[in-house]
Amino acid sequence: MKRWSLSTRLLRTLVVTQISAFAIGWFVSIFLDHYGVVGFNYDTLKFYAVMRARELVIASLTRDESGFVRIEASAALRREIERNPGLRFAVFDPERELVASGSSPELAGSFAALLPYKPNWIEFTLPGRDRANGDAVMEANETPIGRLQVVVYGFKGHWTDLVIGFLKQSWGHIYYLVTPLVVSVPVLWFAIRRELRPIREFTTGLTGIDLNSLHQRLPEGNYPDELAPLVRTTNETLARLDDGAMTLRRFTANAAHELRTPVAILSARLDAPEEPTLKNDLKRDARRIRNIVEQLLAVSRIGAHAEDAFERFDLVETTQAIVSDALLLAYRSNRQIDFIASPTPVTIRGDHMAIESVVSNVIDNALRAEPSGGAIVVIVDDGPSVSVVDHGAGVAPEDRDMVFEPFWRKSAVADGTGLGLAIGKELMTAHGGRIWIEDTIGGGATFKMAFPSIPLHANATEGPG
Repeated sequence: MKRWSLSTRLLRTLVVTQISAFAIGWFVSIFLDHYGVVGFNYDTLKFYAVMRARELVIASLTRDESGFVRIEASAALRREIERNPGLRFAVFDPERELVASGSSPELAGSFAALLPYKPNWIEFTLPGRDRANGDAVMEANETPIGRLQVVVYGFKGHWTDLVIGFLKQSWGHIYYLVTPLVVSVPVLWFAIRRELRPIREFTTGLTGIDLNSLHQRLPEGNYPDELAPLVRTTNETLARLDDGAMTLRRFTANAAHELRTPVAILSARLDAPEEPTLKNDLKRDARRIRNIVEQLLAVSRIGAHAEDAFERFDLVETTQAIVSDALLLAYRSNRQIDFIASPTPVTIRGDHMAIESVVSNVIDNALRAEPSGGAIVVIVDDGPSVSVVDHGAGVAPEDRDMVFEPFWRKSAVADGTGLGLAIGKELMTAHGGRIWIEDTIGGGATFKMAFPSIPLHANATEGPG
């Protein structure tokens, strides 16, 4: 189906509105005139009623073989007589000064004396009648059988007389309607096109914006008040898209940088295979790369499917498995891991791989921060929460929010936090939880991760994930 442009639809609407207004105005003026509010010198409804009655009589005229005029009532005239029994009519031949057969004797007798004068139009009242009973109207007409004088009396108006009369009169003066319409169409088209120019400019401005030019904005001062909110909302949307695209580009670059470092270290170790700790170092580097990849996968999965990827699982069992995987590396780096957990299962709901990556990353950071010969403590309680305690240098209170920013560094010589904690915070937020840092008694940092509790009724009705 063809789609009309806004300019065409507006033009069509305006033209139809003009025609409708003209027709409605005409009918309103007729009714106002009929009821005496405004008017001409002649009652409009009666005028149209006379016109219709006269046309019915003219349509019933014939001439016999001798040339005399006869009125042979047509079906339409008979129906009108049935509707209005008081209707009278008469026809006169002014050339022969004769009355047509079938004429009303009363009208013929009253009008016969005027035949020699050949009048063109007369309105009169029959003797002994008043205007309340209606006027008699005579008019000379050109008929199919010649020029005749037709008289009608006792006519009654009908609402259809207004419609038919309006159409007939309007058709005779159609140029009064057509001329303004013909003139107004190009004027309206030009005006509409001009007023819709801001919409075309708006569309053109958007056409030039793509992923690489989201920083561009539409000028808000060039649009009318009706369009300004749309332009403003569009600019706000572009700003959000630009921020999101910048975040995505920054995230991609940071992810590449985060992976480049362990890969470079891994390559350097492979270039020196004689090192006695090579196997242990390679495992530690592979674990670091795996954690980064798992975190990136978890972020993409959470962002794409949200809670569709959530399932119920035991936080104690999951954390214990992570600690078991890290024990060997901790032992070989001269560190220990103490695990303290609730004696009963602690059930949470979330993305299992995402939670594993967050907890694993925090444990790896704690092992790096823990002094050689020390032990970190991993605690799982029924909060539900996980706490990872180290006894390293700790994190100053003013730096605890910045730690969760990508690649944050305390100083130029200090190691950065990479993406791990930043991704971990994002994943915890996606699960409705949070991650924060507290002081460890005696020195060090304690990372705490709190998860939303599962309602008791959910535990009773849901099966295991």
